[in-house]
Amino acid sequence: MSNIKIFTVRILALTLVLAGVIYILQNYIQPRWVHDAIWKILSFFALLTWVTGAFVHYLMRISKENSSNILLGATAIRFMASLGFIVIFLFLDVENIILFVVNFFVIYLFYLIFDIYGLIANLRPHSK
Repeated sequence: MSNIKIFTVRILALTLVLAGVIYILQNYIQPRWVHDAIWKILSFFALLTWVTGAFVHYLMRISKENSSNILLGATAIRFMASLGFIVIFLFLDVENIILFVVNFFVIYLFYLIFDIYGLIANLRPHSK
C-alpha cells in the first residue's frame, strides 16, 4: 500500500476513535463538557491534517533534502489555519467560547500527537 493510503487509513481511524469518544461523552457521560460545534471542529482537523499530510507526502517525494523545511512549513500552516478557524468562530459569536476553545485545543492536541508519532515513525528508519 502506498504511503498516502496508509496515512489516510490512520487519519480515518483516529477520527473515528475521537468521534466515538465524543459521541459517548456527549450522549452518556458529560454533555456539558462538549460544545455544540465539536463536530465542525473534528471535521476541520480531519480535513486539515489529511490535506497537509498529503501535501507533505507529495513534496517529500519531490525533494527529500528539504524534509525538515517541508515538515516545519506544514506545521506552521496547520497552526495558522487553526488560529484562523478560532478567529472565524469568535466573529460568529459562538456561545460559551471558553468551552469551544477547550474542546478545540483538546482535539488539536490529539492530532498534534498523531503528527508527532507519524514524524518519529518516519524518521526512525532514516536515523541509522
